Amino acid sequence: MNTEAFPKAALRPFLAQDGELLAQIFRDSIEELTAEDYDDAQRGAWIAVADDEEAFVERLAAQLTLVATVAGSPVGFISVKGKDHIDMLYVHPSFALCGVATLLTDAVEKLTHARGATHLTVDASDTAEPFFKKRGYVAQHRQTVPCGDEWLGNTRMEKRFEAQQGAPK
Repeated sequence: MNTEAFPKAALRPFLAQDGELLAQIFRDSIEELTAEDYDDAQRGAWIAVADDEEAFVERLAAQLTLVATVAGSPVGFISVKGKDHIDMLYVHPSFALCGVATLLTDAVEKLTHARGATHLTVDASDTAEPFFKKRGYVAQHRQTVPCGDEWLGNTRMEKRFEAQQGAPK
């Protein structure tokens, strides 16, 4: 798919009524985009994080969460825990590789830097790690985290912001 196939994406803040749809984007993204990196049991445990939609919405509401929309409908989201950790970045599979993740990440990098963060960290899945690497995030260490009855591997990555500049590169 190319970006000309879709209208331009826009950003807006998270709204509580987004919860059900964002939980579905979360599930669909994991199911369809991570199959080469995680087995069925791992993906099932990861997807189950959104089973308690009330807790999922509370998690997003407690963080800086931005929603990407196309023609007014959510197609992806990003959330930042604290002042400098990307907690979640998910894009609906139909909009993967169309610039939605880039739009979301650009916005969060600019916002967090403007709010005083000197860096951003992310626990990048094996699927997302190349995306973050292209953006200048550097692997800090490999880790394995529990998720339900499964263990998921990911990489802690960090991007430092240049102090002289008003925005990250």
